[in-house]
Amino acid sequence: MGQNTQFGVNETVLAERRTSVIAMQAQPQAIAQAALRLEDADLVRRCKTGEEAAYRQILDRYRARLIRIATNLLHDRMEAEDVAQEAFLRAFRELGRLRDDCAFGGFIYRICVRLCVDRLRLKRAETIPFDIAVDISRGSIETRMVVGQLLERLPPDLKAALVLRELEGLSYEEVAEAMGVPIGTVRSRLHAAREKFRKMWISQVMENPK
Repeated sequence: MGQNTQFGVNETVLAERRTSVIAMQAQPQAIAQAALRLEDADLVRRCKTGEEAAYRQILDRYRARLIRIATNLLHDRMEAEDVAQEAFLRAFRELGRLRDDCAFGGFIYRICVRLCVDRLRLKRAETIPFDIAVDISRGSIETRMVVGQLLERLPPDLKAALVLRELEGLSYEEVAEAMGVPIGTVRSRLHAAREKFRKMWISQVMENPK
């Protein structure tokens, strides 16, 4: 049994209230996500019939997000735009393979991430400053450049997982869907990526003290 607090309120009751508050706060976001998935399903069905207006709506809905994801991974805005365009073309060609029309978001994110990872694997090992246009507002330009340099030293799969989770704010489930791997694999990649990044960051700070 929960004990009374100094204010005479049972701890179990407090815990139940906190759980209720958290659930209420999560409901609007869940409802919004469900609505977006339903809208996606309608757009995909219309695309399958060849409706041009539906294609344009999907482009408007996802283009900026795809470019941002690709920019975070590739650090090249023009290349990111090329990747986004290629992702759309491939997604539209492969719409027939999409089993759940509601899942278009994860479907196109997965294509975009795969294209970026393939390009990263083909690139020469080189240090590229972090693109200032990347959506990381906190910290100085110098800090963002160091972060970018360290990210470039991570293996492509670890870098992709870290960018999607930490920079894009995707949930573990969304990262797994975007990368086409189980959640357990996402967790292990994130653990490895964070550990490698932490060690590189400590080394960088120690080698270049203020």
